[in-house]
Amino acid sequence: MQVTITQFRRQIFQLVNQAMDGTDIWVTHKGRRFKITPETKPPSKFDRATPMDVINFDMPDDGSLLKEMTLAWEKDWEDI
Repeated sequence: MQVTITQFRRQIFQLVNQAMDGTDIWVTHKGRRFKITPETKPPSKFDRATPMDVINFDMPDDGSLLKEMTLAWEKDWEDI
């Protein structure tokens, strides 16, 4: 998007918000062009997410759950 310096002065907050959203803003003044861009890329929603460790302490880790699930699948498959 290209605007004059007067338009930029009138709409500075809207244009800066558009630049933060990723739109290229070019300002023209006395025949020269200036580009308005944020210093860093816009953060995504996932950048603010806090990672969580999910642990189920009640689930046995000896492989018995897998054996139990396998027996249930095989029983279901026999019924087909």
